[in-house]
Amino acid sequence: MRSWAALGAAILMSGCNSAGTAAGAVAGLASGAGTANPAVGAAVGLGTKAAVDSLVKYIGRERQGDEQDAIAETAGALPVGGTANWEIRYMIPFGDEHGTLRIVRMIENKLAMCREIVFTVIDGKDRSHYVTTECRDGTRWRWALAEPATAEWGFLQ
Repeated sequence: MRSWAALGAAILMSGCNSAGTAAGAVAGLASGAGTANPAVGAAVGLGTKAAVDSLVKYIGRERQGDEQDAIAETAGALPVGGTANWEIRYMIPFGDEHGTLRIVRMIENKLAMCREIVFTVIDGKDRSHYVTTECRDGTRWRWALAEPATAEWGFLQ
């Protein structure tokens, strides 16, 4: 019983990057013990690890896309030189982000109307500064860089 408690504590402290490994280990141990066949345990463990790792990456891409949309939407209402605060809040309050942004310049050409944005992301006491580009897409402004705003890249992101 102590070994299961120790394993559970290790899973909770490992964070999202180790979730697949931890889930795969638990599933592999349980199925290997249940079937008395280590090959079945290894196969179930590896399959579980791959599935959980894919899910964690998917959730990360979706959350990053939501953050980029929040920044682009806030910036879309501003003129060149304008500044504003942006934020994103999730139903589960993990990874809520906020910061400030400023429209630096217009980038106009025959293909698209784009703008350069300087923004901050405040995480606790840490403040990170970034530069990005947003372009007009019909009636709204959208994030113009490809991570993960370009859904066509699929698993290559």
